[in-house]
Amino acid sequence: MTTLPRQRGLTEQAADAAIDTACRMLRLPSIRKEFSDIAERALKEQMSYRGFLAELLMAECDDRARRRSERRIKAAGFPREKSLRTFDFDANPNIDAATVHTLASCEWIKKGQPLCLIGDSGTGKSHMLIALGTEAAMKGYRVRYTLATKLVNELVEAADEKQLNKTIARYGRVDLLCIDELGYMELDRHGAELLFQVLTEREEKNSVAIASNESFGGEVGRRRGAPGWGPFPTAPSRTVRAPFNAYRSPVTSSPS
Repeated sequence: MTTLPRQRGLTEQAADAAIDTACRMLRLPSIRKEFSDIAERALKEQMSYRGFLAELLMAECDDRARRRSERRIKAAGFPREKSLRTFDFDANPNIDAATVHTLASCEWIKKGQPLCLIGDSGTGKSHMLIALGTEAAMKGYRVRYTLATKLVNELVEAADEKQLNKTIARYGRVDLLCIDELGYMELDRHGAELLFQVLTEREEKNSVAIASNESFGGEVGRRRGAPGWGPFPTAPSRTVRAPFNAYRSPVTSSPS
C-alpha cells in the first residue's frame, strides 16, 4: 500500500506537490485543478478553515455533477444539441412558453407519464423533444433518443435474431424514451406491433416522449391497424400541439 510521507512545516512548493499527489490518488481532479485559485481566494477573503474546505468539496461535487450530466446527454444519442433557451417562441407564438418550462421541471417523468408533441413539419417538435430530453438528462434521468423508423428496424432485426425480449427490456430501463418523427413514414402491421410492445413495456412505469405530425387517434391509428393505438390510452399525459395552443390534458380528452 502506497502512503504519503507526512512532514511538519512543509514549504509551499512541497505542500502543493503533496496536494497534487493526494488528489491523484483520491481521484479528485477538480480539487487538484482549482486548489491554488481557491486557496488564494480563501486567503484574500479570510475564509475559515471550514469555509475553505467547503469551497474545495463543492468545486469537486459541482464538476462531477457536470461530467455525469455530460455523460447522460451523450448516452442519450441526441443527433444535435438543442435547448429550450434557443427555442424560438416568437416564431411559434401559439406555444405556451410557461407550459413548456413547466414540462422542463420533469415532474411528468418522475410520475412516469407520457408526453406527446403533435404538429406540422417545421414547427419545432424535434427541437423541443431534444431540448426536454436534454433537460431530463441534466436533472439525472436516463434518456434515450431514437427515430421511430430506426427503433422499428432495430426491433424487427432483434425479432429475427431471437433477441426481441432483450431489446425491449433495454429500452424499458431508461427513465425517458424520446421517439421522434412518428407518423412521417408508414409502418406495416408487424412493425407497429413491435413498437407497441416497447410502449406497453414502459406503461405507467417510465415515461415516453413522442414527436409526431399526426394525432394518435386518427390516421396514425388506422394505418397501424392496431386496436386502441396510442402509447398509454388510459394514463394521463401532457400534449403540446404546434403551432396550435400548447396545453396539458389526459389522452382521452379532446382538444378545445
